[in-house]
Amino acid sequence: MQLIMKSEFDNLRNNNNHSYNTDKNGDKQVVKIYFGEQLIAKKIKLKKSIRYFGIAEFKQYLTAEN
Repeated sequence: MQLIMKSEFDNLRNNNNHSYNTDKNGDKQVVKIYFGEQLIAKKIKLKKSIRYFGIAEFKQYLTAEN
């Protein structure tokens, strides 16, 4: 997985073809985005740090923005 921008992550999360789930354990929160059964992106929030990750081919799952 590689770092991606927040806007790219939001694009993936807001796509109706993708599903996501959230796990929270203490100070750590993880949001994972799936296309079918394949994990395509995740957000890791640890205290005040937020990082966004996507698979190498994540751009093919982005929707066109107006």
